Amino acid sequence: MTDAPRTLLLVPTEIERRHLAGQSGFGTDTPCELCGFGPVAAAARAASLIARHQPERVILAGIAGTFDSAGLPVGTAAVFPSVVMHGVGVGVASGFVSAAALGFRHWPTDDRDPENSDELTVDAPVPPAAGQLLTCCTGSTSPEEARQRLEQYPGAVAEDMEGFAVALACRLAGVPVAIARGISNDVGDREFERWQIPAALDAAWIIVSDLIGRPNWDTTP
Repeated sequence: MTDAPRTLLLVPTEIERRHLAGQSGFGTDTPCELCGFGPVAAAARAASLIARHQPERVILAGIAGTFDSAGLPVGTAAVFPSVVMHGVGVGVASGFVSAAALGFRHWPTDDRDPENSDELTVDAPVPPAAGQLLTCCTGSTSPEEARQRLEQYPGAVAEDMEGFAVALACRLAGVPVAIARGISNDVGDREFERWQIPAALDAAWIIVSDLIGRPNWDTTP
């Protein structure tokens, strides 16, 4: 039986993993596994992979959209201090009411989390983005939908579809997790020819490789 890896790198899709695999140092002493697309697959797969590998810590890496094109522009990357779940509750669009607002908890929490149980703190071993990562069951389809979501979650600076799921799997397993997302597009922009996926992943890898190389994550969640 081999020793458990210190760090487990999770990536949602094969497209993202294929690009990261071309980076210098990829796969050296750090296994990379697919966690799947969207919150359902990501939660189930992350829990399974954590149980299999028994890592000391987890990094989720991939692309995301930005709500703040000035502070977090396309082609850059960031880690985030917390991640919030959108899409689990009742209603849609401006009529959406979150699980926390309804009085439901995704899972019993502890004093590391804000009172809003739709939000989880995550590790930020390097200076994080100035706001939350918003995990959604569906990506925003237009700038108008992006504005609606930002009105509901004014602290969000980026949107993804796996962050909260992986963070919750890690929380339940008692494993620290950092989320590094490269910014490939503006939230709500569905013109894929404008997306800068390679540049976003290149920027994300700079952060990921730094996190992998750090013997300790000195954080204060």
